[in-house]
Amino acid sequence: MYRAITENIEVTVEPFYLEEQSAPDESRYVWAYRVTIINHSDIPVQLRSRTWKITDAHGRTEEVRGPGVVGEEPFLKPGDSYQYSSGCPLTTSSGMMSGSYMMQNHESGSPNEGKLFSITIPAFSLDMPGHRPVLN
Repeated sequence: MYRAITENIEVTVEPFYLEEQSAPDESRYVWAYRVTIINHSDIPVQLRSRTWKITDAHGRTEEVRGPGVVGEEPFLKPGDSYQYSSGCPLTTSSGMMSGSYMMQNHESGSPNEGKLFSITIPAFSLDMPGHRPVLN
């Protein structure tokens, strides 16, 4: 489990290797990851967008940006949590992911107002079980 806290918003990530969807002899390795976001602050916030940096074992990096997560822009009142799962294919047996979420502060109570701020998604490794990870 990987964890980061920014602006009293906690993000944890748990990656899983998906052996049944992977084909190492074809250089296809697939992972799922479960993300949990907890609002420990005393104001409501909403996740507006995400940015991921995905790096394979050869040091090739891809950046992925988009609105929300899995088609949603979750609204979190103080104490609320939100969990989702997604996946990542690579052509190498190991890699890393990291990123950030753009959140909106809804302190005023209006859904279209509020300061935008970035929170950290902790860097986490994608490692095929039984293989020694190698990152350049």
